Amino acid sequence: MAWNTNLRWRLPLTCLLLQGAMVILFGVFVRYDFQADAHWWTGRVRRNLSDQENEFYYRYPLINADFCVASVCVAFGAVLGKVSPIQLLIMTFFQVTLFAVNEFILLNLLQVKDAGGSMTIHTFGAYFGLTVTRILYRRNLEQSKERESSVYQSDLFAMIGTLFLWMYWPSFNSAISYHGDSQHRAAINTYCSLAACVLTSVATSSALHKKGKLDMVHIQNATLAGGVAVGTAAEMMLMPYGSLIVGFLCGIFSTLGFVYLTPFLESRLQIQDTCGINNLHGIPGIIGGIVGAVTAASASPEVYGEEGLVHSFDFQGSKANWTPRTQGKFQIYGLLVTLGMALMGGIIVGLILRLPFWGQPSDENCFEDAVYWEIPKGNSTVYIPEDPTFKPSASSVPSVSMTSPLPMASSVPLVP
Repeated sequence: MAWNTNLRWRLPLTCLLLQGAMVILFGVFVRYDFQADAHWWTGRVRRNLSDQENEFYYRYPLINADFCVASVCVAFGAVLGKVSPIQLLIMTFFQVTLFAVNEFILLNLLQVKDAGGSMTIHTFGAYFGLTVTRILYRRNLEQSKERESSVYQSDLFAMIGTLFLWMYWPSFNSAISYHGDSQHRAAINTYCSLAACVLTSVATSSALHKKGKLDMVHIQNATLAGGVAVGTAAEMMLMPYGSLIVGFLCGIFSTLGFVYLTPFLESRLQIQDTCGINNLHGIPGIIGGIVGAVTAASASPEVYGEEGLVHSFDFQGSKANWTPRTQGKFQIYGLLVTLGMALMGGIIVGLILRLPFWGQPSDENCFEDAVYWEIPKGNSTVYIPEDPTFKPSASSVPSVSMTSPLPMASSVPLVP
């Protein structure tokens, strides 16, 4: 089927419409909070507050917005190369709303603990994206499958991203924890889990290759799964050995997922996961939710101390009568709510994105940059014209290879 992918008017109008809606919504509903308002100077005297308590880096005020963006980026990994820029904008618009609702339910109504976002960020983003890509299933994606694989140079540059994520993941998981012991624990637990995850990812990747070689996809992704899985329990008394166990298991499960689960999902369940987000964010996110529930339920005054237990789980006010088992039970409720929100939201958004006027590429043109981007001559691949009014006759279409001009990893000579 031929699609019209000319976005000359549709993309600008969509961007302007969404921007206009944002301005109106912000104008009606959004105001500076107390810390950012000029009335701070009056209120601080009445509340007996110091300037240091309003220090910008004492509590970065936009951290929740960063978390929301992270969840959107996770979901994008399932649909990249198969949707148009307009579809990504529409998908983002709905996901941001659903993320905020899900986060409010978990953190404010159910009062779960999820410092590193194993549930709110990773699980929600992964299964929302996977549900959308299932609804947008493409039967003839094999026609453009050869362009989905990476090239040697891209793998090298992508590894830089993995290194940065690995180094700063402890900061990510500890960002919203209480200052002091909670943040220290979150950073330590995350480092331990990441370290164990690297070793088991490398070991599993080598063991699954008949010649013992390492797969760059596994090293780029599975080595980070430990940071995802330890997110919920990062600020709890998981203990370093517990973090090592979590990372150990996630390195194995994530690597096995890339080798066996991703092909199974595509062939049997028709879930086309472009970047393998189920293996890096989905499964580790669920593991993180379960680990958080078990760790919370097993908390005791002997481990935390009486005051430490109350402080760590906020057992005061409306939660004054809660026990660790109650907290663990609500942690499971939070995981189930997240999965439900992701699946139902993904179905609705996926059906919206299936409408034929979003400028989506045809199956044979997926993963082709030249459909939506201006590519310098000599660097672009020839693709089949989308608009049938511009499609030449069959006799005039030259036979051109659809392979990338860049060398694949297998074609690069090994360094002796």
